[in-house]
Amino acid sequence: MEVKRICIYPKDVQLITGKSERYGRMLLARIKTHYQKQDHQFVSVDEFCQYTGLKAEQMHPFIIG
Repeated sequence: MEVKRICIYPKDVQLITGKSERYGRMLLARIKTHYQKQDHQFVSVDEFCQYTGLKAEQMHPFIIG
């Protein structure tokens, strides 16, 4: 059975965009600011997709496991 996550991490952003992990941290910080999240709160895949304009189906290969 495959495990799917609903949270996205800087390493995921790195795999998805091909940019650095540092860029991933920066982008997730911007998304948290946009959605007025606190530091301890996670960014969901749906929030990431809404912010970046990517489709959730495109995330499937990157967010398994």
